[in-house]
Amino acid sequence: MAVLLSILPPAVLLAVLAAKGTVSFALLTLVLVAGTAGGVMAAASVVRVLIDRRDSLEDAAEELEARRRPLRLVRGDQLFGLAEQRLVAAADAMVRDLEELAEQREELDVILRSMSEGVVVTDAHGQVMLINRAAREMLELSPEADYRGRGLVEICRDPAVQQLVAGPTERHQPWPESIELSIQRAGPTRRLRVTAGAVSAAARARAAWVLVLYDVTQLKAYEGLRSDFIANLTHEIRTPLSALCGYTETLLAGVEDPDTQRRFLQIIERQSHRLARLVDDLISLSDLERGLTPLRPRELEVRRLFEEAVELMGEQAERQGVAIEIQCPEALPALIGDHDRLYQVLINLLDNAIKYTPRGGRVTLSARKPEAAETGGKPLLEIAVADTGEGIPPQHIPRLTERFYRVDRARSRELGGTGLGLAIVKHIVQLHQGELQIESRVREGTTVRVRLPLPAPGNAEQLPVASAAG
Repeated sequence: MAVLLSILPPAVLLAVLAAKGTVSFALLTLVLVAGTAGGVMAAASVVRVLIDRRDSLEDAAEELEARRRPLRLVRGDQLFGLAEQRLVAAADAMVRDLEELAEQREELDVILRSMSEGVVVTDAHGQVMLINRAAREMLELSPEADYRGRGLVEICRDPAVQQLVAGPTERHQPWPESIELSIQRAGPTRRLRVTAGAVSAAARARAAWVLVLYDVTQLKAYEGLRSDFIANLTHEIRTPLSALCGYTETLLAGVEDPDTQRRFLQIIERQSHRLARLVDDLISLSDLERGLTPLRPRELEVRRLFEEAVELMGEQAERQGVAIEIQCPEALPALIGDHDRLYQVLINLLDNAIKYTPRGGRVTLSARKPEAAETGGKPLLEIAVADTGEGIPPQHIPRLTERFYRVDRARSRELGGTGLGLAIVKHIVQLHQGELQIESRVREGTTVRVRLPLPAPGNAEQLPVASAAG
């Protein structure tokens, strides 16, 4: 139709001229045919261009829907080329922005997954928008469930948390607010610190609150241990200091009886030695825990080490009427370790055994190489100190290596114990990558076993020493 309309005016003019005889009808027919053919060809060319543009735009739309950059739409300097160039440039920019957003989202997901802190993001209505793996673990939630769109109260019912994010964000402080709460469901009680920050309303973001959860369970346990340690240490120091001050003041005030004077001085000496032992044990334990006592490993003969320890403790055992027996096969392999530290282990274990064994009892110091089936194939040497004392109730055994822990506090102080001996033993054994085991039966006795690694064949000079900080 467009072709016919385009050739209609010149066709009418030619027809008029032909009617007047100015132009022949043959020429008129030729001109009309040629014009029609040319118009059709031009129209076909335009149609092809438009169809090509349509196909290109459809392809570009499909690429954009797939978040890919579209192919070039322009071929040379064809019609609408500049507009299409601008369209392609705008589409490229949009796709680049989408790719950057996708990369940033992936980076954010990786960061949230790797964080040890829990993160929960909610909207203004308290609906959960995001929750990471750590938050699920802290709140003891299902790792697979989708909590997006659920209310905050469904994942944490603590009223303090609800109050923390209650009301519009504009009413809250511009800085984050924190609370502490306890979570107890299936496992042990978990202590959490929750910090809530309001998202600025000017940001026009869907998110209204960001809650960060910190697991402070271990920190609270450390604080409790520190408080207990300070309280125990204060009590342990105050007892001998009170005796020293009291008897010294009495002597200064004047005591005429020589026997009384001598008894008071003996008490002062005994309490001074107890205080000195306590300070020495504290220094030793502190050095071991902080790694300030490097081990000096060398080859040790176990029987010789036993004999040295028994020689030192023999007089104390004799005074208390306790016999010490050594059981050490001659064929035992040499042990690689720090002589002074392992000697300290034996002294502490023998001292405890002798103190809590009644007169007429026996303490046995033994060594053996366990069978591979007992140790899982690891070459180990076992040292055991067994007594025939009163034994320890089973509920106390797991805590025996804690600092200042005593089963019978009154009797322990009466015997001059500091409450740090087994704690020191545990740390020395751990430095040698060994194991400490305590077995006891009430009214039958106690056995403390120390298992130490033996050097591998052909590597007898190397001791596998653990990190002191660990």
